[in-house]
Amino acid sequence: MTKDLTKRRLAALDAHWRAANYLSVGQIYLLDNPLLTRPLAAEHIKPRLLGHWGTSPGLNLVHTHVNRAVTARGLDALCVWGPGHGGPAVLANSWLDGSYTEVYPDVTRDAAGMRRLFRQFSFPGGVPSHVAPETPGSIHEGGELGHSLAHAYGAAFDNPDLLVPCVVGDGEAETGPLAGSWHSTKFVDPVHDGAVLPILHLNGYKIANPAVLSRLPESELDDLLRGYGHEPVHVKGREPLRVHRELAHALDRCLDRIAQIQHEARTAGATARPRWPMIVLRTPKGWTGPRTVDGEPVEDTWRSHQVPLANVRENPEHLGQLEKWLRSYRPEELFDAQGRPTPQVLAYVPEGARRPGANPHANGGLLTRQLPIAPLERFAVPVDKPGTTLHEPTRVLGDLLAQVMRDTARRRDFRVVGPDETASNRLQALLDATGKAWQAGTRPTDEHLARDGRVMEVLSEHLCQGWLEGYLLTGRHGLFSCYEAFVHIVDSMVNQHIKWLKTARQLTWRHPVPSLNYLLTSHVWRQDHNGFSHQDPGFVDHILNKSPDVVRVYLPPDANTLLSVADHVLRSRDYVNVIVAGKQPCFDWLPLDEARAHCARGAGIWEWAGTENGSGEPDVVLACAGDVPAQEVVAAAGLLRRHLPDLSVRVVNVVDMTRLMPHEEHPHGMADFAYDALFTRDKPVVFAYHGYPWLIHRLTYRRAGHANLHVRGYKESGTTTTPFDMVVRNDLDRFRLVMDVIDRVPGLAVRAAGVRQEMADTRTRHHAWIREHGTDLPDVAAWSWTG
Repeated sequence: MTKDLTKRRLAALDAHWRAANYLSVGQIYLLDNPLLTRPLAAEHIKPRLLGHWGTSPGLNLVHTHVNRAVTARGLDALCVWGPGHGGPAVLANSWLDGSYTEVYPDVTRDAAGMRRLFRQFSFPGGVPSHVAPETPGSIHEGGELGHSLAHAYGAAFDNPDLLVPCVVGDGEAETGPLAGSWHSTKFVDPVHDGAVLPILHLNGYKIANPAVLSRLPESELDDLLRGYGHEPVHVKGREPLRVHRELAHALDRCLDRIAQIQHEARTAGATARPRWPMIVLRTPKGWTGPRTVDGEPVEDTWRSHQVPLANVRENPEHLGQLEKWLRSYRPEELFDAQGRPTPQVLAYVPEGARRPGANPHANGGLLTRQLPIAPLERFAVPVDKPGTTLHEPTRVLGDLLAQVMRDTARRRDFRVVGPDETASNRLQALLDATGKAWQAGTRPTDEHLARDGRVMEVLSEHLCQGWLEGYLLTGRHGLFSCYEAFVHIVDSMVNQHIKWLKTARQLTWRHPVPSLNYLLTSHVWRQDHNGFSHQDPGFVDHILNKSPDVVRVYLPPDANTLLSVADHVLRSRDYVNVIVAGKQPCFDWLPLDEARAHCARGAGIWEWAGTENGSGEPDVVLACAGDVPAQEVVAAAGLLRRHLPDLSVRVVNVVDMTRLMPHEEHPHGMADFAYDALFTRDKPVVFAYHGYPWLIHRLTYRRAGHANLHVRGYKESGTTTTPFDMVVRNDLDRFRLVMDVIDRVPGLAVRAAGVRQEMADTRTRHHAWIREHGTDLPDVAAWSWTG
């Protein structure tokens, strides 16, 4: 197709690129006089200059050429902009293609709208300087670098007709998440998935230093990229028309190769892993901007990264340079007298939903279908009596997830990701419904690998997170299963996703997308075999610091409550849901109907476990959140029932952690009267919690009974030991909880001194026993509920 690039067509490409560059500079600098119809004056300049110029001309170049390819080939293309701090470029292009005006009708595609576009950029009450949810056509936040390529592949999975051009900045290419993302070539299926076209933009510099990949010899860089599974095509230069011609040729060459790969896989049955094409684009940082400022080189240096001319309002020389810079794009050729883009500028802009700014995959809720979830009765475990039978909760959940996989086999809009832990986390039933995605070599000893698999395992939590975010933001459903201690690796990534969802919820044109659902298992209390390195329950604390409109945390205490919670979160939209549940055998407490009701309440009284006589408030509340804490609280209630039968004990279990918060602070929070009814206003509350104790205090500090609240939880005491010794080491065990009750109920310390001593002696006996036998006390190991 590039043979058809006549001088006239090259001029049209260059006109679009110049227009986008002009609009990018205008957003950074101008308050008024958008078309330079008057000489530029200080009052036309913003008082605070913010934004990133250095990457913008390269992004504009790619956008211009993607437009041409989409128009010429009728492609469905979703663009991911890795250097997302180059927000002016992406905003400029969506304004040029009209998608911005469709979303924001007051920003018209004329001089008045151009003025609004300029004024609002990085301005109070306006839009961010980074690519953000406010940016049409985007699924990728530009605030944190390194996630673009994983997002791009997530968008391409199960989207066989989608092309995802992804610009990777040379700065973000130095990050760990991005380095891992190159391996996505081993997981993309040419039959069922779309294609990602990475465009590695090497403009040479980061904010203050040279970029590593830009300084590698070309042969060394090619070896690296080929090792990742790509065939690089190079484009470099600074003379615009030559670069336009070379980039158009390279893009056509790559798209022809992608079409060939997909055709061979889909019609000829080719199974060899292909070497996917990519583009290495070398253009100057800050290209077409000021060459020098105050005698210092700027273009093609790190000085062009943000605002090349910093003192325009105060420095007449800088003001003159800015005007010369803006006029160098010849705006009178690009916009008519009313400020509308000329036909030449729009010659290659696609129409309708094919415009990058209007692609429906970038507003994934438009494409989302309700996930088919079979009735929970098919998977629930029978519970005739609480605490007498045991199941592995995540194994039970695995049967439900496997059925979802089967029921989405034709539509392919559900995936489970995790770092090599699907079977370890007892979700192996999934592998009876689908294989594990894999395009690399196989051996006879391999199990469950499949080219078209929808379970995705790779030992990079970053990659799992990025894949799933891209998948969800383009309208599909999924679950991230992870060891609890290591999900912290994606702390900053989930931060960005939560911020994205929070902002998107405020935009009426953004449609709700399926929630990001975490299943955290292999948790702190049953990592006794792996030891201290695998013990950290703090992800919940991290999540609950975030926007209450977005985050939810659930600690189901048994298999049926886990089913109920999973059913709820898989149907939800625009949330980040964290479920913490064990994979080891766990007591069954509630039949399915009671489990559903209990989960709907979020927190409730287990009357069967307590000893309230209905004559008034209890003497003490034993509360719990988490499966192991629930077992210890119920066991402690049983000890109190036996040793102190006259004591009125209420047992409260919390499934939804946000119920503890005031309603004013979280939509799920309890009103004060509801909290007081459950926990009382002035009775002692001994709370056994799954994680760090101070979280409970933080969530409840405004409650009337907070002074009476005593929390037991994990306090960084871990090692390789027996399961029960983990709770003893952290003072969460049933014997310590009984001692806490005796210590805190008025008048009980003297009356029950003998009971307290017996509890302390049992803990001493436990320590001696495990050191001699290596197992837990028989009366603990064989315990079941007999109340």
